[in-house]
Amino acid sequence: MSDHPAPQPPGPAHRGAPRKTAVAAWIGSALEYYDFFIYGTAAALVFGRVFFPESHPATGTLLALATFGVGYAARPLGAVILGHVGDRFGRKKVLVFTLLLMGASTFLVGCLPGYETIGIAAPILLVTLRLLQGLSAAGEQASANSMSLEHAPAHRRAFFTSWTLSGTQAGQLIATAAFLPVAALPEEALLSWGWRVPFWASVIMVVVGYVIRRRLDETPVFEDAARSGDVVKLPLAVLLRDHWADVLRVVCAALIASVSTIFTVYALTYAVNTVGLERTPMLWVGVAANILAVALIPLWGIAADRYGRKPVFLTGSIGCGILIFPYLWAISIGNWALVFGLGILLFGLVYQAANATWPSFYGEMFTARVRLSGMAIGTQIGFAISGFLPTIAVAIEGADKGAWVRVAVFTAVMCLVNAIAVATARETAKVPTELLGVKGAPARAASGAAG
Repeated sequence: MSDHPAPQPPGPAHRGAPRKTAVAAWIGSALEYYDFFIYGTAAALVFGRVFFPESHPATGTLLALATFGVGYAARPLGAVILGHVGDRFGRKKVLVFTLLLMGASTFLVGCLPGYETIGIAAPILLVTLRLLQGLSAAGEQASANSMSLEHAPAHRRAFFTSWTLSGTQAGQLIATAAFLPVAALPEEALLSWGWRVPFWASVIMVVVGYVIRRRLDETPVFEDAARSGDVVKLPLAVLLRDHWADVLRVVCAALIASVSTIFTVYALTYAVNTVGLERTPMLWVGVAANILAVALIPLWGIAADRYGRKPVFLTGSIGCGILIFPYLWAISIGNWALVFGLGILLFGLVYQAANATWPSFYGEMFTARVRLSGMAIGTQIGFAISGFLPTIAVAIEGADKGAWVRVAVFTAVMCLVNAIAVATARETAKVPTELLGVKGAPARAASGAAG
């Protein structure tokens, strides 16, 4: 079968699909990543004392952050499974399944008894549910990005796919904001029932997301492939045979997520537990940065359509590698004006250049036959590495407030690896949608009416 069938004109059912799909991707990703990120905030603030109370405080924090990383460790397996399902049976099925799995596992985390009630079973159950969250997250972004990219006009692919990541940042914003009143509770209330409320609240959000995603149309690209018999039975085999180099490139490029995990989890832990800063203002840094991120991501997507994927992506990569140093330094000296200003600059503005671009850039490296598998497997291996970086950072930091330099250097090296991977990739902004992932395909000005 050909990897580049002739493009079909959109039918009446699909003409409004780009906007509809982008909105659904935004809302669904916001809901999905609200669930995923409230775990990270809880791990940084309370899980060490709830699930590992017999450990030294520093060890308890380390163990709690390790359970956060476990969710990332499950992602490569989830990517293989859900990537196969998405390329074999359709993108929509994965979108609905991941939302339900994430919602159920998140609600159950909020119901878990602590270590003092059921002993070692508590952290075991916590890790199990975190694994299920990781399996769900593995297929979420890849399926949402594939849906958005394959519905989008060729000349606006970065813009429409960027809405998935805008939703992800909105989920992170809501998750952080949900812990603001919780973090202000008295210690006893926080550790007994307060931390559970954001987990229980996810039920309402999952119901909304399910209704929205059930109404989405499957992509014309997948429907055409299904009608013509061009759907491969073993997407993973085709992916590793024909696209192994791009999978490796995406793995390395996806290490840019280390900036997110260091900013979201490690910096909070370092500020509160090592430097001794108040937790509520640190949570507000994340809120402020994410408010800006949600607004700017679509604008960065427009820039990636106009100027190319690589220039915009590299702006984010290199900028983050530089800004991580003054940001962690500002935390170490407890200067709140600098912490807020540099935090917003680093995460709200510069990081989002890369964050807005990767959904289109990674997806455009693969043909439609293996797109979801390629995106899912490549990103989730890179994200799995990034997910353990807060744990590694705490381990190498030690008790010295000035040891943040080692963490900054470590994060900058991850940004450098990402930048090299991006710089060596092919520019895909002007490649027609039907020729994406085809070796030797000409790059010409992409055109098409807005959906």
